[in-house]
Amino acid sequence: MTSELMTPDGRYIVVQGRLWRAANPTLSAERKVRHMRALLNGRRALKAAKLSGDAAAITDARRMVTLAQVGLGERGQVWWKDGAPDLHRTLVKNSPYAPWFASLDAGTQDAQAA
Repeated sequence: MTSELMTPDGRYIVVQGRLWRAANPTLSAERKVRHMRALLNGRRALKAAKLSGDAAAITDARRMVTLAQVGLGERGQVWWKDGAPDLHRTLVKNSPYAPWFASLDAGTQDAQAA
């Protein structure tokens, strides 16, 4: 497993130069494990449904994935309370995190582009 580059405030991880909302760090370990299991089960179900070509199963599996991501705080309403906007899927170079990202060494940035 590769390590993820997290923004200094812990709100996002950077994947291929794009910001993705991180899981809510205030979730209890029990809730996080429950939602992570649901997410993994949903992703497995989605893969199987796509292989079978079953449109209804694909829809159900995508719903499972979405519900798990909302439970983790990765989707839906933001989990922080200071009113900062959600920059989910924004290119880091086009965000307020651009100076921070530019200050990282080239090796760290290149690792995120892979």
